[in-house]
Amino acid sequence: MFSRVFLKKGEENELQQGFPWVFDNEIDFLKVMQKSGVTKFSLDTAPVKDGDVVEVYANAGGFLGTGIINRKSKITVRIIGKEYADRIMENPEAYYEQKIKDAFELRKLYFNREDSYRLIYGEADLIPGLIVERFCASDGKVFLVIQFLSLSAEVFRKEIVSALVKIIKPEGIYERDDASVREKEGLLQQTGWIYGSGTEKITIKENNILLEVDIKNGQKTGYFLDQKFNRKSVAFLSKGKRVLDTFTHTGAFGLNCFSQGAKEVTCVDLSEEAIDTVNKNIMLNNAENKVKAVCADVFDLLKQYEEQGEKFDLIILDPPAFTKSAKNIQKAYGGYKEINLRAMRLLNKNGILATCSCSYFFDESHFYGMIMNAAKDSKKHIQILQKSGASPDHPVLSGYPKSDYLKCAVCRVM
Repeated sequence: MFSRVFLKKGEENELQQGFPWVFDNEIDFLKVMQKSGVTKFSLDTAPVKDGDVVEVYANAGGFLGTGIINRKSKITVRIIGKEYADRIMENPEAYYEQKIKDAFELRKLYFNREDSYRLIYGEADLIPGLIVERFCASDGKVFLVIQFLSLSAEVFRKEIVSALVKIIKPEGIYERDDASVREKEGLLQQTGWIYGSGTEKITIKENNILLEVDIKNGQKTGYFLDQKFNRKSVAFLSKGKRVLDTFTHTGAFGLNCFSQGAKEVTCVDLSEEAIDTVNKNIMLNNAENKVKAVCADVFDLLKQYEEQGEKFDLIILDPPAFTKSAKNIQKAYGGYKEINLRAMRLLNKNGILATCSCSYFFDESHFYGMIMNAAKDSKKHIQILQKSGASPDHPVLSGYPKSDYLKCAVCRVM
């Protein structure tokens, strides 16, 4: 028999809707199996270990799911399944093998073998804390980059890796567990090959352009796969246009535009390492005659371009998250509004603005309200041609709003 976590009255509603987390302040008590029988404990005194499998119940006794407990984290229990614990733990390798198969089958609806995509998207694929990117190199070899970002994923590391090797058959699996969130889970940061081996810089193909991905030193897992479909749709509008791609990272938006016939592309990023990567990607695609990389602060450069009277036909704003908490929304609003306002002023008549936010906390209401107010202050009118989010390898789990984080608006600025 497994220990049971009972929630406070009324705290079960979100879990019933699909939310996969139980916070410490939502727990009423635990019932723990002991030699003397089942004993009732508070969260602080219960003799259970972090990493133990527990069953979660409503206060009145209704079963809600099975999870992993971790009292080092504010997210005290992460739900790993709606089955009873004994069914999951009877054969955990088979359990995770089925989950990874389910995720793989979903991606096969949208992606070919030659594509690179997110294979596992944590809670949205019902495996909390696990991120797996599938990169297909230009020579056809497949590599996985993996992150175990929670204790709930870490305790099943062996089963998960075994299932990935069996189902995906990669050349190698590289671990990028250098994220600070692991420390909040009581886990050490670590990186390196955990299965097979390979080069730490992989050249992938996205929408017919070549891109170098640094899986060892690149941001997060080395590349942002979530914008693939947005890059393609924005590039469709770029033929014959002068394009400015800001916060470019690898140059992917700009090079997608180049591939679709853009007249001229300028890719801007503050990071020298990013600009080095952009220059390599420009050469990989023989784009030196039409694409250039500029190392600069985007805020400063937009202001400078405005003072110089520069004009563009298409501007892409794909900044990092300006806020990672609800308390900084107003500060983030100011940053988003400034770059959008300046970009609108830099566009030629009826120019196109593709503007994005990857902050969950800066929700659609804030995002589209910001665009409206930026247009008003820049004395422009806008038509929103397209609203989109992340590509389908980043599914949104009903009941888990944090999985719906990316917003991308394509606007005609008049």
